[in-house]
Amino acid sequence: MSARMTVLAGHLQTHEYIQTPFKDELIANAKVLCSQGKGILAADESQGSCDKRFKPIGLQNNEENRRRYRALMIGAKGFEKYVSGVIFHEETLYQKFDDGRSFPQVCKDLGVLPGIKTDKGMVPANNGAAGEQETQGLDGYVVRAGKYYAAGARFCKWRNTYPIQNGTVSPYLIKRNAETLAKYAQLSQMAGLVPIVEPEVMIDGPHDLETCQKVSEKVWAAVVAELHAHGVVFEGMLLKPNMVVMGSDSGKVASPVEAARATITTLSRTLPAAVPGVFFLSGGLSEGNASAYLNAMNACTDLPKPWALRFSYARALQSSALKAWEGKDENAEAARRVFLHRAKMNSDAAMGVYSADKDSKGAQESLFVRGNVY
Repeated sequence: MSARMTVLAGHLQTHEYIQTPFKDELIANAKVLCSQGKGILAADESQGSCDKRFKPIGLQNNEENRRRYRALMIGAKGFEKYVSGVIFHEETLYQKFDDGRSFPQVCKDLGVLPGIKTDKGMVPANNGAAGEQETQGLDGYVVRAGKYYAAGARFCKWRNTYPIQNGTVSPYLIKRNAETLAKYAQLSQMAGLVPIVEPEVMIDGPHDLETCQKVSEKVWAAVVAELHAHGVVFEGMLLKPNMVVMGSDSGKVASPVEAARATITTLSRTLPAAVPGVFFLSGGLSEGNASAYLNAMNACTDLPKPWALRFSYARALQSSALKAWEGKDENAEAARRVFLHRAKMNSDAAMGVYSADKDSKGAQESLFVRGNVY
């Protein structure tokens, strides 16, 4: 090897990954989140999203009711058997559980990792493609991430969306969002937070399964390329993608096997095996389909699956429980039983043993919200 090549090789070895004192901790926490049969409760809805959740049950959207809503789920005895981590909204991270402990402390006492949604929502991309949005929140991110770590958070989530329009997504949005997600992941690892990278190809639209797969492959490949370029430690991060499904306006619904095979195939073409886990978002799927699709992926035996395939659901874990609760204290325990059932169904799906015959009658009710925001 020439002297120049030796210097170049040394440079690459030195700067291949970011230098963070939290590397071992990141890798260990990522493994905890990937625990067998467990997934993540996404309890990070914004105030606006809570308003949408609360209106149908006649509950006022204020800080105390949002605290009660999160306490409803966290207070379900035994939820830690099915849940390895909880993503909180920034407001909730600093609120108290009913007994005065912070929400992160309650999770820690149960062996559940507390997490935090760190993006600041979406704004128009202004790139000439109507309906495309990019996510904001990188300004001052290092300081914020440090405060979240000090408050007990050990992982985080950042969501970018990709609406399929005319069968595609603009090259600008693919590149811009990939850069944003990678920078977020890099800075999070520097602060000790395991980054969950969420590139969501949205279910909205009339597209077929093949189109969703094509677009998802382009999006995920671009994100992975930028993660490489930013030196992100793959062993200390997680991916939270959409499942590859048919569009909500297509008039068709993919079978669990169709969705599972298309999703696994797309992941195998794009995601390094070094990433320990893939935590799917439900993206407007019914509770039953969210479980059935994940189950089919874990039951599949003839496609490569080097990652743990898990769930990170909001609506698909909480919707039925919210209806049962109605914001009333006297309904809390009944609602918690509903929540635990849903968590058990998804735990089964994470192990490939879910049975629709054991699920609730209302599990197939649609949870789709057009242009959903958090």
